[in-house]
Parts: sequence; C-alpha cells; structure tokens
Amino acid sequence: MNAEAEPAGPPGAGDRLEPGGRLEGVALQLHALARAKNRWQGLLSAVLAISGDLELPVVLHRIVTTAMDLAGARYGALGVLGPSGDRLEQFITAGLTPEERAALAGIDFPHGRGVLGHLIRHPGPLRVDDIPSHPASVGFPPGHPPMRTLLGVAITVRGEIYGDLYLSERVDGRPFDEDDEEIVRALAGAAGIAIENARLFGYMRDSAEQFQRLLLPTLPDLAPFSGAAVYRTAAEPAGVGGDWYDAAVLPDRACVAVIGDVVGHDLHAAAAMAQARNMLRALLYDRRTPPSSVLTQLDHTVHAITDLPVTTACLARIEPVADGWILHWSTAGHLPPLVLTPDGRAWYLEGEPGIPLGVDVAVDRPDHTHPLPVGGTVVLFTDGLVEDPARSIDEGLDALAALAAAHAADPLDDLVRALANHHPSDGHDDMAILAIRTPATR
Repeated sequence: MNAEAEPAGPPGAGDRLEPGGRLEGVALQLHALARAKNRWQGLLSAVLAISGDLELPVVLHRIVTTAMDLAGARYGALGVLGPSGDRLEQFITAGLTPEERAALAGIDFPHGRGVLGHLIRHPGPLRVDDIPSHPASVGFPPGHPPMRTLLGVAITVRGEIYGDLYLSERVDGRPFDEDDEEIVRALAGAAGIAIENARLFGYMRDSAEQFQRLLLPTLPDLAPFSGAAVYRTAAEPAGVGGDWYDAAVLPDRACVAVIGDVVGHDLHAAAAMAQARNMLRALLYDRRTPPSSVLTQLDHTVHAITDLPVTTACLARIEPVADGWILHWSTAGHLPPLVLTPDGRAWYLEGEPGIPLGVDVAVDRPDHTHPLPVGGTVVLFTDGLVEDPARSIDEGLDALAALAAAHAADPLDDLVRALANHHPSDGHDDMAILAIRTPATR
C-alpha cells in the first residue's frame, strides 16, 4: 500500500470543503428545477385562467396578463390580425399606468410596422434585447413609455395565425431568455384553443339569438293602443330558449297580449314555443274571452296533438269601458302583470296564478279583472328579468317595479329597453318583456 495515499472519505465529503464544488452545483440544479417546476405549475394555472371564460374580449385580455405574469414582464399586448393577415386590426394592452395611457391619448394603436411587423411577416418566436437597435425598428410615437426588450410569439387558431403576443421589459431588468420563450410559446398554444372556444361560443350564442328572434313575432299595429317588446338571450345560454310573446287587436276592439316561458333551453323548447304561440293566435280569434277559457283550450289542444313541455303563460285582454279601460287576465303559473301610470306609480296585479300548461288539463283556471287608467301601461315579462339566486324573487320584483316606475312616462320602446338593460336578475336566463299602453284619451 502506498504510504502517501490518503484514505478515501465518504462520497461528497471533499465537495463540502471545496468552494464551487459539486455540491454547490447540485444546489444550483435543484434551485433551477424548483424554479422550473413553479413556472410550469404557473403555466397550468394560467391555462385554467384563460380557459375559464367564454367572452372573447375577456379571454384576449387574460391571455396578455397571464403571459406577463409567467415571464415577469412589465408590459404586454396582443395584436389581432385583420382579414388580410398583414396588419393588426385590434391591439389589447396591459401594464400601462393611467399616466402612460393618458400620454398616449389620441395616438392610434400600432397596425404592424417596425419590430411588430417583423413578427407578422416572420411568425417564429422573436427575442430582442435592444429594440432601437433592431433593423426593423422605426421608433416609438411621442409619449410612449421607453421599452428596450421584447419577446414576441405568434398565436395560431385552427392552423392560421390569429395574432401576436408581445411582452416587454422584465421587471428584474434582464432580457428575456430561452425559458421565457419556451413557457410563453406553451401559453400561446393553449391560448389558441381558448380563443377558438370563445369564438365558437360567440357564434353559437349569436346564432341562437338570431334563430330565437326569427321565431318571435314583430308586433303588428296595435292602434289605438301602442306596444313594444324586447327579447334578450341569457348571458351563458345553453341554446335557444322558450321565452315568447305576442299581441294583437281583435275584431271586438280588445287588445290581447300574452307572454310565456317554455321550460328548457334547446331546440325542443324553441319548437314547442313556436307551436304554442301559433295555436294561441288562432284560439284568440276563435274564443276571445275570457282569458282562462283560451288558456284552457290551449292546454287541451297541445295535450292532444303535441308534446308540449311544462309552460307558464300570462294572457291579458284590454277592453274599453265607459270611463276608460279594463284588464281581464289569467295566468298559468306565471308572474303577475305590472301596471304603470303616467305619473310614475307601479304595482303588480296579484291574483291566483293557476297551474302551468302541460300539468293537468282538468284543473279550472281563474280569471281576474282590474281597471286601467287612460295612458296606463301593462308590462308582461318572463322570470329571467327578476331571478337571482342571491336574493328572493320578491326582492327582484320590488326592484323591477321601482325601475319601471322611474321610466313609466318614457316612450314604450325606451321603457322596455331600460328594463332589459338594467334588470335586477343575474342574467343567467333568457328574458322577454312585452308592454302595452292604453290610448291617452278615451
């Protein structure tokens, strides 16, 4: 045995004694792994965040802010390409302070010149450590905050470039690195799916609303009465809905108005709604009064010839009397009519509601009457206007009555729009509003 040889120590013992030894290297590797793990966990959270909403403007803005968080960037933007694919038609920004936004007031958003345009023409990832030195740079407009570094990544939707995601100025002052590029590219891949989902949702919502509107009538001339109606889809519709309304002046000079709500949000509900409305229109001319008789006959008819889901409805007739007008109405499990006077008073016509259509055709339906003032308004509406799980239905009805009273003297079109725009519900159901106003003179 060589006498000069030193006995071997345990593995790593010498490393602890040597600055910069292998143990320090292992520690750095572990730190890097932990940082990478945290970053990728952040990416998963970011993907969930951008996928948690289906409104396209919200999704686009959230993509920008989550990318900023992942890369530690001070500024971010998403430029959406126009149909030609060679310029930006929309530019969503984040990170600008109120003062910086004020300094840019009146300056048009960039349309794809300079370094931004370079990414449009060359859609691969782009990292720039000094923007003014880049060959494509054309400078910044007056009032633009100073920016030196840039990370740009294209976002693809269904195989086509949708736009470009831009980040600038890491908060630690360092240039963007390969890790930043890698994780932002991963986010951009998820962003393309989120954007496509939001676009499909918007298309379905718009198509459902258009289809629903085609099924609903355009109100005819109701002279000497006046009428207005509005329909709004739910904030998150599952499809077309079953809300419906109709109004007409009958040969006996009575104005009849009806509103209803078929249970369900699908094509079956929409088809049932159209069938019920069409049959009711025919029954109104055949069996004009009382309203309970018309609803009973409708219930028998749909029970015999079609599979109508449970449906609520309120049918009202406004008839002339010697000193004004009188309202005859009957409800089938529906909310009561709301009456408004020109001087701003509002109250509900309470009465036994009766059972919904499609439940039991043998149950008698009640009728109710109430005088109406000259120039008075009757508002019929579906429950989507007042329902909110966070409060009782009575609170919603009270809020609606107060809102209607504040607009009681408005033209009818303005009145129904105000009710639809400022409704007290949570917006998660379709809503329909029908308002009929008696003539100003008798």
